Amino acid sequence: MNPLSADKRFFNALIASDTQVLGRILTDDFILIDVMSGSEITKPAFLAAIGSGQVKFKAIEPADNRVRLYQTTAIITGRTQMNGRLGDAPFTSNSRYTHVFVSQQNEWRLATAQGTPIAATTG
Repeated sequence: MNPLSADKRFFNALIASDTQVLGRILTDDFILIDVMSGSEITKPAFLAAIGSGQVKFKAIEPADNRVRLYQTTAIITGRTQMNGRLGDAPFTSNSRYTHVFVSQQNEWRLATAQGTPIAATTG
């Protein structure tokens, strides 16, 4: 599997709330920088939020993906339009993201993910 396929698998697992697939894709020391609050979220906390339904993604539409490969590291940047639910509150987010994948045991695994909101433009 190439890094972009692993990235698509990550997004699909988020929509499906598939914590088993997410658990295999994420490195043990995975850190997410949350797009909404900017806080650091560890792998166990992230999997717990997805598995409990506290965070539920209804749709994630990635675009403008670019992959840069450095031997056993791949950096993917792109845009996403996401919507879902945080607790009982619906959310929509347009963001740019950076995902850092590392090759471990011949698989691309996600080590770090960061999202940055794209400000709404007027006019």
